Amino acid sequence: MSRDCSFLRDLPLSAEQVSFATEDRAEFGTDYGVVEADASPPDAVVYPESTEDVSVTLAAANERDVPVTPYAAGSSTEGNAVPVAGGITLSMERLDSILGFRPDDMQVDVQPGVVGEEMDAHVADEGLFFPAFPQSAAFSTVGGMIANDASGIRAVKYGEVREWVLELEVVKADGTVIEVGTKARKTSAGYNLLDLIVGSEGTLGVVTRATMDLAVAPARTLGGRATFDDLDDAAAAITEAVRAGVDVATIELIDPLTAEIANSYTDAGLPPVPMVFFELHGRGVDREAEVLSGIFERHGARRIETSEDDEEMTDLWRARREIGRALPEYDPDRVLDVVGDVTVPIGSYPEMIRFIGEVGDEYGIPIPAFGHAGDGNAHYAILVNRDDPEEVDRAHEAAETIVRGAIDRGGTCTGEHGVGVGKRGYLTREYDPAVLSTMRDVKEALDPNGILNPGKIFE
Repeated sequence: MSRDCSFLRDLPLSAEQVSFATEDRAEFGTDYGVVEADASPPDAVVYPESTEDVSVTLAAANERDVPVTPYAAGSSTEGNAVPVAGGITLSMERLDSILGFRPDDMQVDVQPGVVGEEMDAHVADEGLFFPAFPQSAAFSTVGGMIANDASGIRAVKYGEVREWVLELEVVKADGTVIEVGTKARKTSAGYNLLDLIVGSEGTLGVVTRATMDLAVAPARTLGGRATFDDLDDAAAAITEAVRAGVDVATIELIDPLTAEIANSYTDAGLPPVPMVFFELHGRGVDREAEVLSGIFERHGARRIETSEDDEEMTDLWRARREIGRALPEYDPDRVLDVVGDVTVPIGSYPEMIRFIGEVGDEYGIPIPAFGHAGDGNAHYAILVNRDDPEEVDRAHEAAETIVRGAIDRGGTCTGEHGVGVGKRGYLTREYDPAVLSTMRDVKEALDPNGILNPGKIFE
């Protein structure tokens, strides 16, 4: 659907901040989870350089009922930032400054275009870090992480991004600028609008500044890898470790197929068997490692390796860290068509991992499974031949079966990737109609004309 965005030329924006060029628009028609064949470019791209730029653009678009889709680094997997109704893409890449750092408060103020690793590097000299970054922090932006309420490998200890966001500057659909939250670490004053914005995928407002809480870097970090002969044993070992209260900062699982894919990419020479990767933080890592190793051994671990040396830890973890790069390279005849995540209660995690493999067998499509096992978050990837419509259909049916299986086990259709376009249809299964109606009421109250990232979350 084409929209007339010529009014952008009349706004107080420089010529370099507005583009109607085909190549620029095409760049924002895809993300990591949307293949080029399904691209949906906007009619124009705006590159704001200040909060005021965002405000005037939204106010003008709102007056004309023109959709506006915020876009960060494009690392999302569910089409979260890809326009579905044309209009304007608001590229936040130039809002990339660190505005303030208060080591004594353990806080940093950033614009949404700041890349995660850059923020971490900025605070590292003061012995601080941001523990909730997803594994994509090397290229994902803070704004995108907030929009999706991202989490990552350390969520089992440190939680999701939302638990580390203190205050946000947000531009509403009509251009009004508000601040939500507080720089204090706790408050019970009024409605929690901060948590309403976090995870809303740009459908309720556009974040232009964030105050992030920080943690003290651990005195010691011990990393390791354990290999198992049986996937059920590996998953059960993780569940027991979490239930036993082992203070893991990270505990990750990859199945044999994922191990094979990662090994073929890294040339690490590891066997294609289930692997568990873990990190322990703090002064008591030796005691925690001993307890963890005992649990692994009771569940049949064939080998357990640990190290505190950074290079050795990197080597131990290589098979897990390279999965994102390895998947698209594994089969030259197939593209990465589905990258999904579901989360189930921790007691159901072994069953869920086994179920993903069974779904792959049922539909005749290999589906590697891996993920943040410590909090019940399972990831799955489906590679398909896009020239084979029947295989594409089977792949999507398999993905749907996996998601429904997670919800039926008391879980959720997405633990950290967000709803976007790809998971919209599952909300009716996960939530009561009255809950969805309430969500729509919130959307209508904050964005009555429906211009902010339309077509996301709700069908």
